[in-house]
Amino acid sequence: MSDFNSASEASTNPKDQEYLSRLQDYYAEWKSIPSYAKLCEVFGITSKSWVKAILDRLCLAGFIERTPDAMWVPTRQFFARPLAEATVQAGMPQTVSATSGDYFLIDEMLIDTPSKTTLITVKGESMIDAGIHDGDVAVIEKRHTANIGDIVVAIVDDEFTLKTLDKEKGQFILRPANPAFAVIHPHGKLEIFGVLVGLIRKYRR
Repeated sequence: MSDFNSASEASTNPKDQEYLSRLQDYYAEWKSIPSYAKLCEVFGITSKSWVKAILDRLCLAGFIERTPDAMWVPTRQFFARPLAEATVQAGMPQTVSATSGDYFLIDEMLIDTPSKTTLITVKGESMIDAGIHDGDVAVIEKRHTANIGDIVVAIVDDEFTLKTLDKEKGQFILRPANPAFAVIHPHGKLEIFGVLVGLIRKYRR
């Protein structure tokens, strides 16, 4: 995916990125692209013809499109988010060499096969040492097989549990990532529901 400026040669107004950001914020709150009159307010301009010109440029850049009944709607690219070229270190500070990079859809970063993927909210702290906290949303790829060391959602005694799949004395076990919790030695059938492929955490402000 290319960045905004290279998405279309037709998009040349340096303020288009700001207009797009304002439109994205409005859509995030109201789930619609409003009338030209309202967009004058959103964009901070006074002319509906300017609004149309902005929308036409965003359309050419691939962020919005027209429906058959002439309504403006967002495209998939509208929901892409910038990924900075520079990485961020958790250790010593690093000089910023670049602040903008490609655009990515979060779905595409986390999900390979949408039809086989589900989201499950984590409850409890048995996997906290693996960086998985209560309230996190686990991105699970549904499959019935897993490798030793995979973090899996397993069904044990008709209950879901999120643990690391391991083996002990030839038997599969489910190992927590918190010493306060016991290893699970299934007495009956151990069924793998899926494998953890991503994690979503929203920090409260």
